[in-house]
Amino acid sequence: MSDMGRSFSGSMAEFYDRYLVPLMFKPFARDMAARVSELKSSRVLELAAGTGVVTRALVGSLPSSVAITATDLDPAMLELAKKYPGLERVSWQEADALALPFQDGSFNCVVCQFGVMFFPDKQAGFREALRVLKPGGRFLFNVWDDFEGTVHGEARRAAGRCLGRDPATITAPMYNDVDLVHADLTAASFGSITAEKLRERGHSGSAREAAIANCHGGLIRAHIDRHAPDRLDEITGEAAAAIAARFGTGPIDAPLNAILFTADRPNAG
Repeated sequence: MSDMGRSFSGSMAEFYDRYLVPLMFKPFARDMAARVSELKSSRVLELAAGTGVVTRALVGSLPSSVAITATDLDPAMLELAKKYPGLERVSWQEADALALPFQDGSFNCVVCQFGVMFFPDKQAGFREALRVLKPGGRFLFNVWDDFEGTVHGEARRAAGRCLGRDPATITAPMYNDVDLVHADLTAASFGSITAEKLRERGHSGSAREAAIANCHGGLIRAHIDRHAPDRLDEITGEAAAAIAARFGTGPIDAPLNAILFTADRPNAG
């Protein structure tokens, strides 16, 4: 996979989990878990689990008889995920989604929330997901849709101005061309492919808190550390001002836009 995982270590992983996860990821985690609960799977694999927001939602939604394996390339993220109580049933494993350490046909369902965008070879990652699925098994994953009009969009635009960089280059790479994703899944031999636009709401206590979430605990932080590490507070302040100008200085309720893809491994024969 890409070097994204190496960007999240120490305090950055903690900021990501404390601020960015509730603001951007938790609403979609609940949706993902609800969809998986309808599939009646006995073994579920999660890719790019991060600090476990989807994992926790799966534990809360799936019967105790369902085996859950959560993987991520970044050990710092997994260590944080393991600290949450009530996850004793989860099997945690450091793993690269492009080279999974599991036997063919090991799982009924594979899920990945906002991780596929970082696969350096999308079709290779899809082939691995297909390989570890049983015939008839389902692959579900989310990608970000348009950031325009979102808190993250304002934060990355402000950071881009400060760093003199294209905002699109300092956050998650976009992989939201439905036709392209469909073609990549088809090339990996998936069938019954669907795409559904999801609209959720993100919440934060203030514009300042939302700026900290984006600038201290995400990919924006990785770029700040690389190009202007002494300007973190300044850039966070600029992001807070941009967010406040759009959403106000008080508690924030802002849109989140994503696309959910589902695809099945065809039954043998």
